[in-house]
This record gives sequence, C-alpha cells and structure tokens, in this order.
Amino acid sequence: MEKVRIGIIGIGNMGTNHAKNLMEGKVPNAELTAVCDIRPERLEWARESFGGKVMLFDNVDAFFDSKAFDAVMIATPHYDHPGLAIKSLGFGYHTLVEKPAGVYTKAVREMNEAASKSDKVFAIMFNQRTNPLYRKLKELIESGELGELKRSVWIITNWYRPQSYYDAGGWRATWSGEGGGVLLNQDPHQLDLWQWICGMPKRVRAFMSFGKYHDIEVEDDVTAYVEYENGATGLFVTSTGEAPGTNRLEVTGDRGKVVIEDDTLTFWRLRVSERDFNRDFKGGFGSPECWKCEIPIQGENSQHIGIMKNWVDAILRGTGLTAPAEEGIRGLTISNAMHLSAWTDSWVEIPFDEDLFYEKLKERIDNSTFKKNVKDVTLDVTGTH
Repeated sequence: MEKVRIGIIGIGNMGTNHAKNLMEGKVPNAELTAVCDIRPERLEWARESFGGKVMLFDNVDAFFDSKAFDAVMIATPHYDHPGLAIKSLGFGYHTLVEKPAGVYTKAVREMNEAASKSDKVFAIMFNQRTNPLYRKLKELIESGELGELKRSVWIITNWYRPQSYYDAGGWRATWSGEGGGVLLNQDPHQLDLWQWICGMPKRVRAFMSFGKYHDIEVEDDVTAYVEYENGATGLFVTSTGEAPGTNRLEVTGDRGKVVIEDDTLTFWRLRVSERDFNRDFKGGFGSPECWKCEIPIQGENSQHIGIMKNWVDAILRGTGLTAPAEEGIRGLTISNAMHLSAWTDSWVEIPFDEDLFYEKLKERIDNSTFKKNVKDVTLDVTGTH
C-alpha cells in the first residue's frame, strides 16, 4: 500500500475539517475517497465541495460494504463512537475515532476488546498530545526531573458558552444527545492529558452544578478532587459559565513545580528535593534553594493533522501511535467517576461500578425534560443509538 484511502463517517464540524484537510493534501500518503452522513444537506455540501472525487453514502451498512477505503474516521455524536468503531474494525478497516471514546466505560471496554482481536491500527483524536508544552511536561516527570508527584491542579474554565450555543441543536447538553456537559464535550482532551502526564487516580470526589449558568440539564460547573496511590492529590476545576476563563495546569513534585499557562512552561526547580531538605535542614525557618526556569519549547504543535499523519504512518510503516484508541477509556473513567460521585454524593473508587454508572445515566435519560428536539434513544453496551 502506497497511499491510505480514507472514508469519514459524520461530516459535521469535525468531520468537515478532517475532510478538508485530506482533500487539501495536508496528510501525506492519504486520500479521502468516501463520506457518510444521514443528513442530505451535508451530503449535498460534500457533492458541491468534492465533485465526483468522493463517494457519498447515507447508509452506514452500504458505506462499510463498499470497500471504497482502507481506513475509517468516525466523527459522529458521542454515543455512536464505540459501536461504529467495533463495526469498522470488524469489517477489517484501520480506524480513528473522534474524542471522547464514548459516553460510558462499559461500551468503551467492549470496543477495546474488539480492538484487541483485530490487527488493524486503532487511534483516537487526542490532538492535544501533539502539543510540545504537554509533551515536555510529561518528559520532565518521566525523567524524574520533577521528583515524586505531590499535587496537580488544573483550572480549565476558558470554555465559555452562551445560551445560544446550546440552543443551536436539540441534542446539545442533554443526557440522551451528548451524555454529559462540559466533561464530555469540552474536557476530554484535558482529562486525557491529566492522566497521560500524572497517571490515574485511585478515587474521586466531585461536586457539580447541572444547568447552573445555562438552561440545560447537564453539568456546566465542576470541581473534583482526586487521590493517587502514592498519596499525591489533584484538583480539576472546569466550567462553561465563566468569563474571562483560565487555563492553568500546575504540577508539584518534591523537586519543584511546573506551571503551564499562556502557552508558556515555567519550572521552579529545587536544587535539592524537598524531602531531603526537610530531613537534613536544622534551622528554624528555611526552604530549598529554588531557580525559576523558563523551559524552551521545541517542536510543532500539529494538532489534528499531526494525529492523522501519525495514524497514516502507523498504517503504512508501523510507526508507534501517539494516541492509541484503547487509552481513551482512561480519561473517560475519570469523567464517569466524577459524574457518579456527584450523582451519589459520595467518594468513588477507581475502578468503579460500571453497571451502577450506566443505571444512573439511563435514569437521567428516562427522566429528562429536555427531549423536545431529541429522538428517543435506547442504550446498549455497544454505545449505539
């Protein structure tokens, strides 16, 4: 294979961007050969935009049966991701799924099991993993430069959305349409980066407001506290109702702290570890000598195109994946645990009771008062609707 032929399911906002990038030749050794969408207006847009160069489908089964491509990108609503990925892999296609991996881990776990039985390249669009700021922080931690982690704090509130954003579609910000609010729509990248850099917590306690700042039924304000096996703690604060917002990640270890904010990575580096200083210092007041270092950031922040290039390279040359789709369950696990903690007003241990989460989610769908523009859905363990 010299070139990967790609088909896209779903040409809404993200699918449209991916299609344009492929048609403009921004992903070497890849070409768009087919798109699938149930909305006639989107297929008409594709017809006008791509002429006869791309096959058009309004039926998923016909799309998969066509064999008009070697690989599939899934850019549909959240609930559909696991079921379509399972189907795509089952048909023998390399697969890239948009974030989040799904709405609930029970469905994503089944997706991962299907992937484990496939020899196809399976990736997820965690494009923030290409950002050299976060890659450098991960490198500092893995090299031991920051020492053992003590605390992480991520304030990510620059997601401001007006009511008109939510009114634009009946599926938005509903339990049946998106499966959640700011955690499921805006924060999957940050939750993935948090665990990618700091590891998975062992338990979660979350506090949420549902429709605090908007006429919606899902969460638009979250404060969550987590604990890790080594005793470290973490705080995650997010909202779509604050302006101006903040995006600041602070990670502290026993050899200093790192802050990422305003596209800058600053390292307050201790000359000796705090634990060694605490043990050896004999004065009354004192603290370790500290150097403020502005860490130079090198490398391209290639975002969506970078993930697509990496996926295509993995298909053609066996290159290691930047974002294996199987890892999508990790950030979703944290998100689901946060929801379950808020719903039950209690601590949630990880791993948590996936059946209980599913039951609580289904209750919210069944009791929803925001259904006027949303079709009834029936959930199953494949996450389809």
